[in-house]
Amino acid sequence: MFSIANQGSAISLFVVYKSFPEFEGNELEHLKLPRSIEDAKHLGQVLSRYKDDYYFNVLSGVFITYIFLQTFAIPGSIFLSIMSGFLFSFYVALFLVCFCSATGATCCYMLSQLVGRKMIFTYFPEKAEHWRQVVDRHRGDLLNYMIFLRITPFLPNWFINITAPVVGVPILPFWLGTFLGVAPPSFVAIQTGTTLHELASSSAALSWTSLIILLILGFVSLVPILIKYNFLSGVIDLVLSEAFPLILFLQGNCPLSSDMFQQSLK
Repeated sequence: MFSIANQGSAISLFVVYKSFPEFEGNELEHLKLPRSIEDAKHLGQVLSRYKDDYYFNVLSGVFITYIFLQTFAIPGSIFLSIMSGFLFSFYVALFLVCFCSATGATCCYMLSQLVGRKMIFTYFPEKAEHWRQVVDRHRGDLLNYMIFLRITPFLPNWFINITAPVVGVPILPFWLGTFLGVAPPSFVAIQTGTTLHELASSSAALSWTSLIILLILGFVSLVPILIKYNFLSGVIDLVLSEAFPLILFLQGNCPLSSDMFQQSLK
């Protein structure tokens, strides 16, 4: 499955690349996945030269690359969000980033459902069952909960993507909650992209004011849940007692041999 996904992504990126005109020699060195604000600046400047004559080529290039990064949890999508604000109109950029974030995250969700679900239930059956029970108790509020998780920085997006199928979050509220939840932080990144040439680092894209606004919006998304349940304490307990141990495991701080991993895939 991973091989098919990789090949499909590589073919899509190659087709988009071949649809562009011939680049000049000094431009080719900047045609790479942005890893920093400087990379985003150079790539944005190159693409802006071709945007008027090859608008849909540039748009589809950003579209496919963004989904590729989200699908395989590769860092760099924040720089594409900022660059989208530089290249496209605000509403086009906002829809592009929200749609790509939701679709790419859903692709990651499906890959995790095929591989990660079996592995986690094999080696962490009690914790996995506990997470599933928490989701079942609040199944009617999963959309609000997904929006809350996407807006706030409490859990990394890659962690949400790979654990959602494990705990039984249905794919529809997952996609829709992601689409709506990433809108506020994407708004900040896209607005920042209008001044891309002035940025010195990615930290400049998020001020304390922006962070506070995102936190407020995140808690507002939980209001319907808090009215129905005393749910906030449960969210905090889940994050502190259950989520962080799995994050440590996935980051390699918890031992899991390659033989165990291979066995879980069978």
